[in-house]
Amino acid sequence: MRKHNIHFPTARLYAWYDKQGRDLPWRRRWPELAPAYQVWLSEIMLQQTVVATVIPYFLDFTRRWPTVNALAAAPLDDVLAAWAGLGYYARARNLHKTAVIVANEWGGEFYYSDNDSSLCDNDLDRQLRTLPGIGPYTAGAIAAIAFGKQAVVVDGNIERLFSRYFGIETPLPAAKTEIMMAYQSLLPVGRPSDFPQALMDFSSAVCTPKRPGCGNCCLATSCIARVKGFVERLPTKPSKVEKPLRRAIVFVAINHRGEFFLHQRPEKGLLGGMYG
Repeated sequence: MRKHNIHFPTARLYAWYDKQGRDLPWRRRWPELAPAYQVWLSEIMLQQTVVATVIPYFLDFTRRWPTVNALAAAPLDDVLAAWAGLGYYARARNLHKTAVIVANEWGGEFYYSDNDSSLCDNDLDRQLRTLPGIGPYTAGAIAAIAFGKQAVVVDGNIERLFSRYFGIETPLPAAKTEIMMAYQSLLPVGRPSDFPQALMDFSSAVCTPKRPGCGNCCLATSCIARVKGFVERLPTKPSKVEKPLRRAIVFVAINHRGEFFLHQRPEKGLLGGMYG
């Protein structure tokens, strides 16, 4: 695996973020830290969903259930109903399962400790990943944004930005390891909660998938893809495999009063827990 020049103009990124960064209801600016409950809730909602869609759902959830304890006490059906429209309902089920664990087993906090010693970064990451629906990215986001820890936080936007800046031509998903190593080498001591959020905002606003704003980019002078002239070619993605065409027959049972007969699917598997 190729080693990269670890230089990155973090100061320029922060200067851009201070002026152009988005104001979002779950966001705080360093040195203030956002509540872990709100960071977790927003990150779960943002999976497979755009920010503009998530904002009203986030505001509604935090109005109904302002704490993780309140969400844990809510009936699952109420949570699923409030989730309607966000899709991928397994996220909502895992959201409720995690809330119950945090409320009942972790004392309402997004970490637990058997002693009074401070929780180290590795302990926090390991504990967060044991919760339903929390993988490496979400654990890193919570650790950095809510706890101010040095954590690797790589989403699709940051993959694109780092692929271009460091000139990583390895196709995804194989490039993920290389990108995460580059991120690990850049972990900031100052403003650790702002770093991933600044990267996300910058990639969404400037380093876009198509027609990126290289002419006004504060990172352009040291961006390898920009210097070599192949920005829009990165990140390299594997060739698309043609999906097979599937056909199915669907039967709907309706009684003489026009009522539909429904059954609830198993929780695991396709459309788990949904009625059909």
